[in-house]
Amino acid sequence: MGKANVLLGVMCALAIGLAACSGEQSDWEKARASNNADTYEAFVHKYPNGAFAAQAQARLRELNEERDWQKARDADTPDSYQGFLKQYPEGKWAEEARIRVENFNLAQAPGGAPAPAAPGAGDAATPPAAAKTPAPAAQPPVQAPSTAKGAAAQPAAAAKGAAAAKGAAGSGYGVQLGAFSSGQKAADRHWAALTKKYPTLLSGLTPKVRRSGSGKTPLYRLQVTGLKAAQASAICKALQAKHDSCALLKPAHAKKKLKGHAKKH
Repeated sequence: MGKANVLLGVMCALAIGLAACSGEQSDWEKARASNNADTYEAFVHKYPNGAFAAQAQARLRELNEERDWQKARDADTPDSYQGFLKQYPEGKWAEEARIRVENFNLAQAPGGAPAPAAPGAGDAATPPAAAKTPAPAAQPPVQAPSTAKGAAAQPAAAAKGAAAAKGAAGSGYGVQLGAFSSGQKAADRHWAALTKKYPTLLSGLTPKVRRSGSGKTPLYRLQVTGLKAAQASAICKALQAKHDSCALLKPAHAKKKLKGHAKKH
């Protein structure tokens, strides 16, 4: 009789264990099907030491990080990305957050804005020298700059001078496509991914990786330089529309070139 009771107890224990396992398996499948933070959190709370607890916790962390990354991206401010990095310093989106923080710092750096075309750059150029030497009597008199012909020559000279100044500074633009703390190889991998994603947009361009900073965590900036303003702007506009990082690099020497060009005229 005693053996029968023991056997019955063992069978009951096995039945309870199987039922518990069956219940956990069923709840795990439900959590995976719903795939949201609430169901995974409820599962972990119910089965903290269960067979699927570690998987549930890992997926819960991923979902929380994706949620917080979306919030940071929607806010799109340096503070939002810095806050994200404090919470997930080694997370899936940590490198992208660092890139965006660096791009904000780059955009706020002084001395990068190009100067507008110098006003009156061509006005200093006078029409043919009618004021200095009178024309011979046998020749038709040369009209003064105040005549219709002289007035028309001035805007033409001004337009020519402005176009030359624009051409002198127009190719000094560039784009920064990322700033990486993990080394040049990370920048190279990012460039390879971008050229695969935007083969036409980036065709024929040669990137440069510039190391900046010192100490244990220097930054490796992925840049393309020597572009015209319109091309650089188009690249950033296309990348940003797809939520890829891009910062416009404006030539700090543009104003200097334009002033020098204006003096020559």
